[in-house]
Amino acid sequence: MGSISIICLLVLSLLLPTAKAEEISVAVASNFTAPMKEIASLFEQSTGHKVRLSFGSSGKFYAQIKHGAPFQIFFSADQKKPEQLERDRLIAPSSRFTYARGSLALWSPQKGFVKGNADRLKQLQFNKLALANPKLAPYGVAAIEVLKRLSLIEATQNKWVQGENIAQTYQFVSTGNAELGFVALSQILKDGKLKTGSSWVIPENLYNPIKQDVVLLLRGENSPAAQALLSFIKEPQVKQIMTSYGYKPLAANP
Repeated sequence: MGSISIICLLVLSLLLPTAKAEEISVAVASNFTAPMKEIASLFEQSTGHKVRLSFGSSGKFYAQIKHGAPFQIFFSADQKKPEQLERDRLIAPSSRFTYARGSLALWSPQKGFVKGNADRLKQLQFNKLALANPKLAPYGVAAIEVLKRLSLIEATQNKWVQGENIAQTYQFVSTGNAELGFVALSQILKDGKLKTGSSWVIPENLYNPIKQDVVLLLRGENSPAAQALLSFIKEPQVKQIMTSYGYKPLAANP
């Protein structure tokens, strides 16, 4: 084989992996920000694909996708919006599945302010209570359910500060605009431990399960990278990441 042919083969061998690599655009509910950043980084290292992440409220993403937003995958904070997208025929057939179950926590950045129970809420010993807007964010729906179960809607309503999503809700509390708030457990947990402040991990019998579904959108139907990411989500090392942030990965995933 001539030297020119050998050089051509070497050039092709260098170009082929690059040609196969893709960049995909993924919409992710705010509660899943920290674990998704870790998962995307691990995925990129493992496959060579690139993942462009956008974080926000599930409600806003649903509206954007309905209006043609260029996402290929949508990680929702609930099941309702992916189910509706399925009814709207905006996802690849049979692509929807539950990737995790989220947990709700009452949190304050002040040590000892929340004593691992509902006493601070029940005694109304706070000025502002942050929660996500239930019209946009499933974790806001869960917060309302907790307050109803505790018969505290009327007593606390004039103290509410509502975030557009759970990320903004967390920000309200962390910056002191509210003394405490309902946040996703994943926002205050790292490696299974509380990062700072004080909290009450709310018993799951006080709110409906926060089952979170992911869907492959029509724009990603023919994308090997998008399909690879959905398979990657089910891997044991990814489930370990989710668990470290307080999620309960569902072992029964197809």
